[in-house]
Amino acid sequence: MIRHICNIILWFLPPTRMFRLRNLMLRATGIQLGSDVRFCGRSWIYGRGLLKVGSDTWISPGAVIFTHVEAQISVGNCCDIGPGVEFITGGHMIGPHGRRAGVGNAKSIFVGNGVWIGAKSIILGGVTIGSGSIIAAGSLVRSDVPENSLVAGVPGVIKRTLDL
Repeated sequence: MIRHICNIILWFLPPTRMFRLRNLMLRATGIQLGSDVRFCGRSWIYGRGLLKVGSDTWISPGAVIFTHVEAQISVGNCCDIGPGVEFITGGHMIGPHGRRAGVGNAKSIFVGNGVWIGAKSIILGGVTIGSGSIIAAGSLVRSDVPENSLVAGVPGVIKRTLDL
């Protein structure tokens, strides 16, 4: 409930200003933030799960983060998360024909240091994105991404390895 109230209050602040106040409020809800995190407005955090964001990371307006008590989300240092990016930890097993969304489950998401995730990308539970990688705008990441890789598409596939 406290995160929901925080989301509502932060919604009314200027989206790319007042970062100290934002961070103070987010920390009060149990979110672990490194130094110099820029968590922009018009974003929304659902659930009571563990969310860690590393130092010097930028989260653009409109990010949607679905946390779960059984699965953490960890974003490394020096990352750039584009507008409208979604992190979704929850899902379902395939159920019987009467209800195909079977038993719910949750899987953690880990994002390494220096990662750039383009606008409107979706990161699904159970994924680790290696340090130094780029996720192209609009991609759906449903499997692990090696370090220093460029991933694009739906579903996301490795397009090339990036120089160190």
